[in-house]
Amino acid sequence: MSADTSADYVRQDVFDPVRHPELFAGVRSRRIFAFFIDVIVIALLTFGAGILVFVLGVFTLGLGFLLYGILPAAVALLYVAFTLGGPQASTLGMRAMGLEMRLWYGARPYPLLAAVHALLFWFSVSLLTPLILLVALFSDRKRLLHDIILGVVVINSAYHRQHVYGQE
Repeated sequence: MSADTSADYVRQDVFDPVRHPELFAGVRSRRIFAFFIDVIVIALLTFGAGILVFVLGVFTLGLGFLLYGILPAAVALLYVAFTLGGPQASTLGMRAMGLEMRLWYGARPYPLLAAVHALLFWFSVSLLTPLILLVALFSDRKRLLHDIILGVVVINSAYHRQHVYGQE
């Protein structure tokens, strides 16, 4: 059995911006809005978790209050890992904007990859200044530096479902 007929064969042109430009139409601007929606969701989740940590701190005679130091980062990482690394392959903000993330060969990201994706984003923006986001202006698939490093693409989910999977 040749590699072309095996069940594990993956098309290399799945996310070709020349053959499927609709996959990447408007992705940059919608990623920005999705980011702000996710910031609001993470802030609300952090507020809720802060209340739980307060109750835990009271019951542990102050020891639980130490969790406040890692709370925002932990909530954000868990949020990204379980939404972006979940079956929808997108955060709530990405879903609202009609986006999803895929690995370069079409598979959905898994929770660990999603968490590393978020960490690389924050490290690249922190260390290399926000100007590093300009990479998306020169990328054919409108990818950011951390997308390129991890081999992922952000695409229009409606077009992907309709034309690749034949769903409406």
